[in-house]
Amino acid sequence: MASQTSSLRSRGMELLVAYKQNPSVRVRNKLVQLNAGLVRKIAHRVSHQCSEPYEDLEQIGYLGLIRAIERFDPTQGCAFSSFAVPYIRGEMLHFLRDRGTAVKIPRRWQDLQKESQKKQAELIRLLGRQPNDQEMAEALSIAVEEWREVKLANKNRLPLSLDATVCQQMDSAITLGDTLPDAHYQLLQTLEEDRQQLQRALNQLEDKTRSAIEFVFFKGLSRKEVAEQIGVSPMTVTRRIQRGIEQMVAYLQPQLAQSDS
Repeated sequence: MASQTSSLRSRGMELLVAYKQNPSVRVRNKLVQLNAGLVRKIAHRVSHQCSEPYEDLEQIGYLGLIRAIERFDPTQGCAFSSFAVPYIRGEMLHFLRDRGTAVKIPRRWQDLQKESQKKQAELIRLLGRQPNDQEMAEALSIAVEEWREVKLANKNRLPLSLDATVCQQMDSAITLGDTLPDAHYQLLQTLEEDRQQLQRALNQLEDKTRSAIEFVFFKGLSRKEVAEQIGVSPMTVTRRIQRGIEQMVAYLQPQLAQSDS
């Protein structure tokens, strides 16, 4: 099983390099097939956080995967899966934002919210003041707990301004925007961590194997050019690259499993 996974990953890297050098629909479609599991995994996660069908999210995710394939640069030394996840998830989130409000409110609560506006106005005229939760719940013939949930859901449906104050310090206020992580910085940080992991894996290889991989993937030389430089046949270069990628994958697998857990 491990050898099969290593073979798939090395095949994926070769296809990514081939697509970068000579983009074609045939190679791109092969890459989409190889990485379809990543799209399905993210679609499952997102589908549990919204009311949109899994199938729709999966189809949208493939658009993000294609964008990632087109923009991925194998010479940057990062894992394709780490590079592709923000594109795939981003397409799904854009789709959800275009579909409507971020928070889906049950139809019953939407109807109660509309009815409550009329009941509240009647109670204000009758009581001469704002009705409390108990009075509103009785007017709607529902439990107080449900009325409070209706109010909270309607409040959370409205988007917050990034300038909204979340806490106050001695001399300044901290806004919601200040607390949000910098997505660009996080992506750069992830890419740097992936680069360091890849470099450590490269350092585990014997010198000739490491040189062959660096010449082909980082410097963009053909296998024939590499063969001439290190004094072996192009077939030997291919075998060394294949063996080297498998060794790197075997080295990286425990670390990837640990980071995913």
